[in-house]
Amino acid sequence: MKTSQDPMTPNLFQVQRIRRELADTFTLELTAESNNEFPFLPGQFNMIYLFGSGEVPISISGDPAQPNRLIHTIRAVGSVTEGLKSCKSGDMLGIRGPFGSAWPVEQATGQDIVIITGGIGLAPLRPAIYHLLANRQRYGKIVILYGARTPADILFRKELERWRSRFDISVEVTVDQAVSNWSGRVGVVPKLINRADFAPEETTALICGPEIMMRFSVKALQERGVKEDHIYVSMERNMKCAIGFCGHCQLGSQFVCKDGPVFPYSQISSAFRIREL
Repeated sequence: MKTSQDPMTPNLFQVQRIRRELADTFTLELTAESNNEFPFLPGQFNMIYLFGSGEVPISISGDPAQPNRLIHTIRAVGSVTEGLKSCKSGDMLGIRGPFGSAWPVEQATGQDIVIITGGIGLAPLRPAIYHLLANRQRYGKIVILYGARTPADILFRKELERWRSRFDISVEVTVDQAVSNWSGRVGVVPKLINRADFAPEETTALICGPEIMMRFSVKALQERGVKEDHIYVSMERNMKCAIGFCGHCQLGSQFVCKDGPVFPYSQISSAFRIREL
């Protein structure tokens, strides 16, 4: 896609569809004003600009094999995202991107893949899952472990059910708090790692979700014998400009927006251990 040369200048995109996912979460489907394609890598993000309100960094959650559709799944947690939630078909938004590093789906060819995620953390990992399933023969075992606070908070429920119905991947869903009609697993996501079927010495793990979930997931993977440099985490946090200019997302000598948001754990292990960083 042809974009503006200045990375600080947004390109115009039109809202084609808005879909409610959960009470506070929605998905925007956008197309470029020029109808050009928008190629991206799984794990990259965009800066979405709502005219008159401001912009926010949001990971792309669509299929990288369909670059004519730009998909973002967003949780409404502030003035800009609340404004985006009120968008209608035909509205125009500004997009800067794509930015950032990607999930190592190409480097992981031939490996078992373990995807560990919680809450809205499934959205940034969905492009990687699409890629893995579209190229299923190139990978070993594929394991998806997903957790939500309650059954009502499960994101992309129908898609999870569709993936779970396949015979060539393993999908486990757990909730922190069950209700009377819930017959699935109850507990935190990291506890699923011990009983998951994969070969630790030949595994690449992708993790995105709440900080505490990621911290304990890394520990559980290490206890299983997964190599540190084969564990990847998403460190999206406080990104403002996406090009390392403002310094809001500086992490030691690195910038999350430029050098991440996807990092091998071995590269950021010292910073990752600092709570609430």
